[in-house]
Amino acid sequence: FTFTPYATMDSIAWWLIERLNLDQMEVETLTKVLSTVAILIGVNVARWVALRVVFRQTEDVRVRYTWRKSIGYATTVLGALLLAYVWFGLFDNLGTFLGLLSAGIAIALQDLLIGFAGWVFILWRHPFHTGDRIHVGDHMGDVIDVRMFQFTLLETGTKGGSGQSTGRLIHVPNSSVFRQPIVNFTAGFPYIWNEVPVVVTFESDWRAAKEILVEIAEAHATHLTADAERKVKAAAREYLIFYAKLTPTVYMTVTDFGVQLTLRYIEAPRRVRGSEQAIWEALLDALAERDDIDLAYPTYRTYFNATEGKPGARVDLPGLSTKNAGSDA
Repeated sequence: FTFTPYATMDSIAWWLIERLNLDQMEVETLTKVLSTVAILIGVNVARWVALRVVFRQTEDVRVRYTWRKSIGYATTVLGALLLAYVWFGLFDNLGTFLGLLSAGIAIALQDLLIGFAGWVFILWRHPFHTGDRIHVGDHMGDVIDVRMFQFTLLETGTKGGSGQSTGRLIHVPNSSVFRQPIVNFTAGFPYIWNEVPVVVTFESDWRAAKEILVEIAEAHATHLTADAERKVKAAAREYLIFYAKLTPTVYMTVTDFGVQLTLRYIEAPRRVRGSEQAIWEALLDALAERDDIDLAYPTYRTYFNATEGKPGARVDLPGLSTKNAGSDA
């Protein structure tokens, strides 16, 4: 079975030749010209009808724009294939023609098709649910709506779990679930590990500062430990999640300008900012009562090892007894 879409145009061409005395123009050429005109008119009419149907279904400017671009691409590909058949005799076999036509439409509508596939994936695998706080690409927020081609986030101010709502809505294509990693702060294990770094000067009593941080952490975060243990056991049934220790802890390291004490504790994602504020308020109040602990910050100072260094680690300078410098003080 062969596909001959312009058989009627051939009859019209013969009629014109007989009526208008156009013997000098070949029937085949005239048929192709008439078929080209018909294809262009038909493609534009089809595009107009499709847009009218879409515009009646939605008033969303973004959705209309997407459909307008996609329908434009699809009708252009369709028109190009039909013109290729008319002028170059391509796709004489109907199966070949329909196969290439389907491939062209799939390419033109790939964003919508991938978006639909993403929607099916969201419903099937549940990478997130409505109400979850997620981070996808450069955007973070709470999922407030999931539709066939996109989901909507209520944006939060930062990329971390402590962000608060900015009031702005972000419409993310469903295709993002295939193209970008998705960080879910609330599904599976409903707590996150938060860290509060505190830097004290080298001259401070860092051991006492560490004890103060541990006491503050126990006062503000220990109440979550029992519930967190239950949630970890529940999450372990579905995911490979294992924590040997859920109680708050403090780690020590040395930076360029002091001793850094990092408080690490478990908190609910939406409560991180409030807990950090409570911890800092308690810490500042505690340090205000100590005269042997100072917070550090990047500074520059001149250090003269010959007089300030430890007696056994001072350098020897001509004319200066470094080993005894300052010993009479």
